[in-house]
Amino acid sequence: MATALAFAQEGARIVVSGRRDQEGHALTKELRSLGVEAEFIRADVRHEDDVRNLVDKTVARFGRLDVAVNNAGTEGKPGPVTEQTAESYAATFDTNVLGVLLSMKHEMRVMQAQGSGSIVNLSSTMGHRGAPGASLYTASKHAVEGLTKSAALEGAASGIRVNAVAPGPVETEMLNRFTGTADRKAGLVAGVPLKRAGTPAEIADAIVFVASRKASFITGQIISVNGGKTAS
Repeated sequence: MATALAFAQEGARIVVSGRRDQEGHALTKELRSLGVEAEFIRADVRHEDDVRNLVDKTVARFGRLDVAVNNAGTEGKPGPVTEQTAESYAATFDTNVLGVLLSMKHEMRVMQAQGSGSIVNLSSTMGHRGAPGASLYTASKHAVEGLTKSAALEGAASGIRVNAVAPGPVETEMLNRFTGTADRKAGLVAGVPLKRAGTPAEIADAIVFVASRKASFITGQIISVNGGKTAS
């Protein structure tokens, strides 16, 4: 939501997508109230037909695809490696990794024909470090960063930039679910040098910047936005 609103402030024409119709239509209505053109197209990024339809409908509606933000994700099942299963692996990787792969496949198809485009994937601080009790989520975000770098190298000749934004702890419901208790959350935040969690708006601002022409010479990079958590 914060990212869509941040792009709206820049005057972008926006397609919102996801699996939750009510929330998607509500956000689209809010965006339109700000005077921007916006559409909601339902899609489940785990299914290629949905992703193909999303991209094709976007191009049919607006004529082109300049920026794509791949933000669908799940924290997966917490717990040690010894408690993970093939089912918990699939539940995490189908959204966090397959969803990014399928999205980039069809976004880049359009952007290659245009000769330009910018893709921003959402990773995490745990995309480039380990985390006990979060093996599948951590592994999935490592995979997102590998996909990002590989796609950037493949897309460069066609004028396509591909980057990832990797947030640290952010004040969201996902953070509350992941930490489970107030004490665990406080302990996680205490490890941030700025001594607070980030806000969705701060992550959104980073995404807009990386997607924009102001970052025109940045591609294949993982932009950490984490209050200094990975500075040492």
